[in-house]
Amino acid sequence: MHHSNSITVLAPALLGLILSQTVCAQTASPERLQEITERGKQVMSFDLGQTQHIFTKTETGGVQQVIVKDPRDSRQIELIRQHLKQIAKEFAHGDFSKPEAIHGQDMPGLATLRAAKPGQILVRYKELPDGAEITYSTQDPSLITAVHQWFDAQLSDHGPDAMPGMHHGIEHHKHKQ
Repeated sequence: MHHSNSITVLAPALLGLILSQTVCAQTASPERLQEITERGKQVMSFDLGQTQHIFTKTETGGVQQVIVKDPRDSRQIELIRQHLKQIAKEFAHGDFSKPEAIHGQDMPGLATLRAAKPGQILVRYKELPDGAEITYSTQDPSLITAVHQWFDAQLSDHGPDAMPGMHHGIEHHKHKQ
């Protein structure tokens, strides 16, 4: 009897711990989603509705991927690559003006990222068969937290066009709509 009581007490705690690690950011209000979509059209050359943003938190920062929903859409793939290549260069120099233009000055994590010293965050661009990705890595715990906060804000603001990723190193599969 004592053994089963221990399991009964331990199980809810373990379940809570597991769930706390997998909870996604809450989606913004419909008005906020529309506002972000409109602002995004001014900054991003690709079509949000034809693409999927994937934000994967890692121990040293994170990986941001943008991929097409239709792998035959070569035009959107090219637009994704152009955009991510450009913003990777800007981010590497501390210029986060494009996400600020879309999400606002008060976007969580953005002020900390902007204040990073040159070289504190390694920003790497990579082409994917169906889009592109940017990897952010740092050894500074406050910058890692800022990347994670920034990813959560983007997950919320992009709603159905964004999803949390799996652990780094696991290939992401698109969710067809």
